[in-house]
Amino acid sequence: MKIYKAHILFTKEKDHFDVIENGYLAVADGCVVGIATDVSAFQAPEAEVIDFGDRLLIPAMNDIHVHAPQYRNLGIAMDLELLPWLANYTFPEETRYADPGYAERMYRRFIYDLWRHGTMRASVFATVHLDSTLRLMDLFREAGMGALVGKVNMNRNCPEALCETLAQAESACTALVQAYGGPDGLVRPIITPRFIPSCTPELLQLCGTLAQRHHLPVQSHLSENTDEIALVKQLEPESRNYGDAYHRYGLFGQTPTIMAHCVWTAGEELQLMQQNGVMVAHCPTSNFNVSSGMAPVRTFLDAGIPVGLASDISGGHDLSIFRVMVYAIQVSKMHYQRDHAKPFLSLSEAFWLATKSGGSVFGRVGSFEPGYEFDALVIDDADLNHDHYTLLHRLERFIYLGDDRHITHRFCRGQEIPAPHYE
Repeated sequence: MKIYKAHILFTKEKDHFDVIENGYLAVADGCVVGIATDVSAFQAPEAEVIDFGDRLLIPAMNDIHVHAPQYRNLGIAMDLELLPWLANYTFPEETRYADPGYAERMYRRFIYDLWRHGTMRASVFATVHLDSTLRLMDLFREAGMGALVGKVNMNRNCPEALCETLAQAESACTALVQAYGGPDGLVRPIITPRFIPSCTPELLQLCGTLAQRHHLPVQSHLSENTDEIALVKQLEPESRNYGDAYHRYGLFGQTPTIMAHCVWTAGEELQLMQQNGVMVAHCPTSNFNVSSGMAPVRTFLDAGIPVGLASDISGGHDLSIFRVMVYAIQVSKMHYQRDHAKPFLSLSEAFWLATKSGGSVFGRVGSFEPGYEFDALVIDDADLNHDHYTLLHRLERFIYLGDDRHITHRFCRGQEIPAPHYE
């Protein structure tokens, strides 16, 4: 057992923080044992006590929708909408990942930057290339960081170099399961049809079959952009809405499902998400940059639909989930100006989305309750002039003003994670 002493802040519930000043948090076998204000409460005199002094101890960040092969394109082509952005920038870059050497160079830098920003777990899109996807999973494992990694599936409306056959899709899924299919693994596969416009009905059906056959989660995109929604309506005329198109193929809650964006989700689509427990990956920076709109997060929360936060690089321009929290709050304030019956997100709600709610994608992750895996960050905010501030105000100032230089220690599943090699 190890016991960590610090100012401890986390969110069991979305409506408030649990704050323990000068608290002690005990960890054994990678999981939280409990929290106390007196170390003797653990009755573990032989346990190592690590004292972080006046620093803050908080859960680590979770990014539940991010495109690893788009890392090189961060901050590029932010003046385009979704479909031309994909055609002119994203797809050309992703074709380069046919070269595993290039993929490894970029993926090492990507994982280092996740680590730098305090993101210890991510749900990741790779590319159609099996070898490069396996290498990405290897690199996450070597770093000691958690990930759901999807080899992207697509076979229409994309360059020939990124178009796969049904046989290739099925073979690749089998290879990923054989390599990383353990249910308790820190790195695991996730079925990843890119989105309806890039997958034929036959490929979508295969993805649904593979998800259920191998008991794998699913991730994709939903109702991000109005032109995209119109295209889906043309391609899937028998579906009642975009979400129903996924549902008909077994890709909408039949196994745990993450759908990114959901900017225009409403009505029957929203009800189907609610019934099936489909999780929303809220990507506010991407939705602004690619001119998609503003997702109605308060509506989702009121409906009991699970929501987590996501960077969605490179539609999003920033891997910091702390800054994504800020954008999520700001988006909700714009919704509030339209409808005062929909309160904007509080700091505790945004923090809960980034930690406990988003962490649920990976298991018992994102809180300091007993039995939760110990994913944590230690924050040294001394240079943010915190004299006379409460602990909550210190955390708020770090979220709005701090950066990765204030993160002194990072933990995933109880292990301290050193900086991954990126050269």
